[in-house]
Amino acid sequence: MKKIFLLVLFLSLPLMISAQNLNGSISSSFYTFERFDDLNTSDTFIRNYEALSLNFNYNKVSLRTRLNFETNLGNTLESDPRLRFYNLFLEARDIFDVFTVKLGRQPLFTPVGGGLYDGVNLKFRYSGVSLTGFYGGNVPAYQKLNITNDFKNDYVLGGKFEVNFLNHFNFGLSYIDKNFKPMDFTAWRLDGNLNLIQVLIEQKSNQYKFMTAEASYFLDGKINLDTRYEYDVNYKTTSKFEVSGRVQATGELGVDVYYNFREPKIRYNSIFSVFDYGNSQEIEGGVDYKFSKDVTVFGKYGYVKYKDENSGRINLGTTTKYGTLSYRRTFGYAGELYVISFYTGHSFADGFITPSVGIAFTNYKLSPDAEVNNITTLLGGINLRPGKEFSFDLQGQYFNNKIYKNDFRILFKVNYWFNTNL
Repeated sequence: MKKIFLLVLFLSLPLMISAQNLNGSISSSFYTFERFDDLNTSDTFIRNYEALSLNFNYNKVSLRTRLNFETNLGNTLESDPRLRFYNLFLEARDIFDVFTVKLGRQPLFTPVGGGLYDGVNLKFRYSGVSLTGFYGGNVPAYQKLNITNDFKNDYVLGGKFEVNFLNHFNFGLSYIDKNFKPMDFTAWRLDGNLNLIQVLIEQKSNQYKFMTAEASYFLDGKINLDTRYEYDVNYKTTSKFEVSGRVQATGELGVDVYYNFREPKIRYNSIFSVFDYGNSQEIEGGVDYKFSKDVTVFGKYGYVKYKDENSGRINLGTTTKYGTLSYRRTFGYAGELYVISFYTGHSFADGFITPSVGIAFTNYKLSPDAEVNNITTLLGGINLRPGKEFSFDLQGQYFNNKIYKNDFRILFKVNYWFNTNL
């Protein structure tokens, strides 16, 4: 298992040589920002990001990669340069028309403990039934191209069973066991004679173990209902119960509802497990009405109940072909916040040029008796697409309050897409 990357590359060599199709994208970005060391001294940084997404395809077999290189130009940071590997896996689809297997560094999409891992994923699908299993090591910090040297204490494993043989219904049951190996460290402590000595602190592994049940109902774009129940196996308690739904009452009127009950997700053996955080319950309802194909108004209200406190939020707005105008307010335990924002963008010359602009005014305080803070945010950008392969983005952001006075940032990005049959 520790040789997984070498194995992936070895198995992929024939595929890369005889690939029928090569596709992917390349992007290069430059981002400027200013960092203050004290009230009178600051440094301006220009940060560069180079991203590559590459897929070699031969019939039902693919090699998929996605990586990112980042560094500063001029003023350097301690961690630079940094190369992140997000994907590097071999995929074989529809083996005997029922199996799909992935081997290597790959994404994991689960309600609990999702992310990246280095390992294997096997999926069986037949006649409305699917069964997925996965196992591998946790990815090191900053997505380095290294593999954990301790699969016993630093791993993720689990699976999911899904059925959708009933009309308009889907059901799923999944399990995940994700174990994190903490980093050992040294610290100064007093010995029995009160002498100061350095001690190696070796922490126990921290673990998530969850079972999840899901059910959904859908009816021809008129009704969508999703439910999820999460059970914490370590603490033997309900971790989360969630319901979300939408009803298209008429061609113009839509209604949304949402509810969840949630316990804090605390890793087993973690020091944080000794604290009593209490659970929270959240409910939200909203409506939207389409006056025409170009004008829709919407409104939502949410309420959150904590152990001893509560908070609420209101979101109102309208979307038109000219842009989106919204008002948001939160109040109670989550803090006092008022935001008015407007954003618009429009394409010209068959998408060749798309300018955009946004503005927001924010007023907030952490409690009813706290000091009021005001923020003004301006956003302006332009996208140029001279062809289907290239696009250029330029965006500027101005931010002003008492902490970040006259903060101005610029992002420039070049994108290139390619798709070649060999």
